[in-house]
Amino acid sequence: MRGTAGRVPGTVVVIPAILHIKIIAINLCNVTGVEPIRPLNARSVVLSVLLGLDPPALPARSLVALAAPFGIAAGTLRTALSRMVAAGELRADGDGYRLVGRLLERKAAQDTGRRPATGDWDGAWTVAVVTSARRTIAERRAFRTHMANLRMGELRPDTWLRPANLAAPLGEPGLTVVRGPLTGDDPAQLTERLWDLPAIAATADDLRPRVDTMLPALEQRRTDALAPAITLAAEVVRFLRSEPLLPPALTPQPWPPDALRARYTDFDRAIGRALRQLTGQA
Repeated sequence: MRGTAGRVPGTVVVIPAILHIKIIAINLCNVTGVEPIRPLNARSVVLSVLLGLDPPALPARSLVALAAPFGIAAGTLRTALSRMVAAGELRADGDGYRLVGRLLERKAAQDTGRRPATGDWDGAWTVAVVTSARRTIAERRAFRTHMANLRMGELRPDTWLRPANLAAPLGEPGLTVVRGPLTGDDPAQLTERLWDLPAIAATADDLRPRVDTMLPALEQRRTDALAPAITLAAEVVRFLRSEPLLPPALTPQPWPPDALRARYTDFDRAIGRALRQLTGQA
């Protein structure tokens, strides 16, 4: 990187937009006492907010109002909205926009992750095996995303399974799905092969105090808290969307993700109040 010593007098130094956003994010986090978090771009801001709403829709003016707290130009956010419509991620809905298409499955997986796993489990497992001889790269990627949204664990390529305490994939040509008890392998040991439980617990233990630290400023409706709060919320829901929601019998108790879910409920409500105030819907 070139220093300032060689700069010609009278020239203007232009700070790249992404650096400007990062500076804002760091300053906001310093004010609120939370460690810096990678800032969201315009598309991520829209997704982070709409994925948390029911229904997942907002007026255009409310979405554009989200730009300023993130140091994003209003025109940049409008461009992101247009591109998301063209990509089939959003649909114009009256005077606003609504999530559509594949993102609705992502929202459903995210909503499921915010509820703790049921304690009811009869010991059965769901196994899904791909039997198609050939699939395109796009088909493979879409299938992996679908399996991840259903919280299936990949034992080996084209073989996925999990305890049958959640909805199973639908059997279809090229995909065989069976449900029943396991014989041979110990369920607890198999679970540890499919998911890194210590790493999952450690991530939840890291996120919960960060939520606790941010919450007071958010509850005070501080304008400098909203952007880092939404950014942290995106990190939390991304984790909860991937957390496997295993039966309590197969996880250490107490299970840290459950404590994070309980605390995140208050955090999400506080964000909702701050958003309504920002977008004039309070």
